[in-house]
Amino acid sequence: MGAWKEGRREDPKPCREQDQGLFEITGRDGRARLGRLHTTHGVLETPALLPVINPNIRTIEPREMWDRYGIGALITNSYIIWKHDELKQKATADGVHKLLDFPGVVMTDSGTFQSYIYGDVEVGVEEIVEFQQSIGVDIATMLDVFSRPDMTHEQVEHCVDETLERAAKSVLASGSTMLNGPIQGGLFKDLRTKSAKGMAEHQFAVHPIGGIVPVMEQHRYKDYAKIMLASLPYLPPERPVHMFGCGHPMLFPMSIALGADLFDSAAYALFARDGRLLTPWGTERIDSMNDWPMMMPCVATITPIEVKAMSKEERTSLLARYNLEMTLSELSRCKQAIRDGTLWRLVERRSHQHPALREAFLWLSTRPQQAMMKLKMLDDLILNDRDAGRERGPDSGAWEEGWNWLVHAQETPRKGGEPWGGEDTFVRPQIVSARRNLIERWTPLENQGRGCESVLIMHGSSGPWRERLSDIMVRITHHAPGLEVLILTPVGLVPYSLEDLNPFAHIDGPDWLWRRRPNLSWIRRELDRLHLGERKIITVDMLGDGIQARCMEALQQAGVVDAVDDTESSPTHLDRDGREAAKLIVYRRLVSDKLSVLMNVESQAARNLLADATFVVNRQGRVKNAITGAGAHIASPRLGDGGLSLTDEGAVALHGLRKLEAPTQMPSSTSQPPKGAGPAWVMVNEDAEPFVRQGRNVFHGFVLAVDPWIRPSQTCLIVNKSGALLGHGLANGTADEFTGFTKGIAVKTRGGLSL
Repeated sequence: MGAWKEGRREDPKPCREQDQGLFEITGRDGRARLGRLHTTHGVLETPALLPVINPNIRTIEPREMWDRYGIGALITNSYIIWKHDELKQKATADGVHKLLDFPGVVMTDSGTFQSYIYGDVEVGVEEIVEFQQSIGVDIATMLDVFSRPDMTHEQVEHCVDETLERAAKSVLASGSTMLNGPIQGGLFKDLRTKSAKGMAEHQFAVHPIGGIVPVMEQHRYKDYAKIMLASLPYLPPERPVHMFGCGHPMLFPMSIALGADLFDSAAYALFARDGRLLTPWGTERIDSMNDWPMMMPCVATITPIEVKAMSKEERTSLLARYNLEMTLSELSRCKQAIRDGTLWRLVERRSHQHPALREAFLWLSTRPQQAMMKLKMLDDLILNDRDAGRERGPDSGAWEEGWNWLVHAQETPRKGGEPWGGEDTFVRPQIVSARRNLIERWTPLENQGRGCESVLIMHGSSGPWRERLSDIMVRITHHAPGLEVLILTPVGLVPYSLEDLNPFAHIDGPDWLWRRRPNLSWIRRELDRLHLGERKIITVDMLGDGIQARCMEALQQAGVVDAVDDTESSPTHLDRDGREAAKLIVYRRLVSDKLSVLMNVESQAARNLLADATFVVNRQGRVKNAITGAGAHIASPRLGDGGLSLTDEGAVALHGLRKLEAPTQMPSSTSQPPKGAGPAWVMVNEDAEPFVRQGRNVFHGFVLAVDPWIRPSQTCLIVNKSGALLGHGLANGTADEFTGFTKGIAVKTRGGLSL
């Protein structure tokens, strides 16, 4: 291929001195995140790939990686440099960046992997860290103790304890240099968690997950996922997670969805020497290939047949670029999926492309004992099961803790449709989160009024349901005010009051998905979850014409309503005044239930707030604004996701409903909110107060305390130390992230309240 000769990209600028080593989140999709890691050789955008550079064998020059491929960081081995006199002399004299001719971020490994391959290394714990500091690396690595999958629990625990023993002296030796604190523990959950908790106590900048190369080489991807979920929930979220030795693109979507930020890869070069190509679905050999599995820029004008005719050196050089471009392409695909909120769907698709990856996905998204079973009951799979005596597999504890950690970070509701993906759809974390909010926060009407002993299930058609059911709801509200009306969706029952809420109303799928015959036993289980289990079930198919007549006939047959006669002289006639009164009741329920489900407002308090409310409604019968009897515009339902936007007056109203004490400290864990506690509070210091009142965003570093149930993208109230309301906005993290981060946006403020 020859030397790289095209124009050079501008060298990076160092970060601000006070920001060195800090990490901030700029975008997210659940636990997957876009971030910025601040270093003296530029700000590294994550997720990022760090190609492995052997100082003695450079298949692709580091400068070309910077200029041609836009790679912001790479990793090389400090032990190799330290061991070779010529390299050591150059690095000591000129620095590692000049040695490699790379202007970006340089991370170095310590020799731990060499000890795994070749035996003990010949350098001391503090000596190797001090050497890395002396050659000017941006991120050094301590000398940890590698643990293999075939080791016993006792042997692995020794590795973990020895690594923890070395941590303090390594941090001290690193000085101002950012330092990697690797997590070991083999295949033992308790040891991975012990390692993560122990390393978290020291001032590391990055936490690599070590000891995973043998697991990946054996395609033990379920074990790989278990390792991640046994480690990441216990690491400080403000420190990036680096999957040490993971560079195969097929693992990127799952890894990033579970919280990984950094990857390193020697595979691009090693596989190229063996004539192997990396793809998002596995590895392929060029030997029998006539066409490229995916077209990359470096092979746009050449065929595999022509490449096979090259000399080995030329072929290796070209295939290394192909592998690197393929790897960067999949990483870019993941980053865009985070921005679009579709990363978990990418994980689903990739899981079908390799059996070991599918096994890992099934372990992640279902109970271990159900991983190879057909879907039985929706709530069995996607709800946090609390039933006493339920059978549990050996991995159940790891699954439940890690699964809850994933679900806690989900943003719901979301904009856009939710494409049907078969049974995998049921266990998308954002759908699980939405169902939990509904089941834990929604409250049915009190058992009063006609119809309170029954529940009406509408089925057979996709949304928007308001067009078909608005008139029916007015009639039902007038004639049977105690009747609950729910809609059967592919992901569960949803009250009519939430008929436009994502994801329930936004499932994109074939017609048969909606037209399936209702399963009454499953519906009964759903109703139990919604505290409606004792009520009589009435089902009505929405498909076809005459739905209003069919609905009223079904209610008459069930004895819920009397025969309805709409002649003016009939006692059952619904006149204009009666219709308008029933409409107001429906509108109030539409807003009050969203206040409960989306903002955790106690149901009766929400209904009281809207007792005398009026509503601005568009031509399609959609509520646009809710206005209290006192004339305060408190909320506006959103068109895109069925959510609810709070106004300044609404924030004042919800602030006044608070019954709990104000938060006093950063929480140590994420927990479910007390039912009806209202939106989470974020307490800021005096410096931030005037800016919040002006509607400016809240930044980490100015937050004093938060409620432990705070969630990303959910409405929160911003208060000062005395609990006075300053503004409201959307949270940008979970409780553990508020606790740890000191840089980046904490709350996207949507309104400030002036004095």
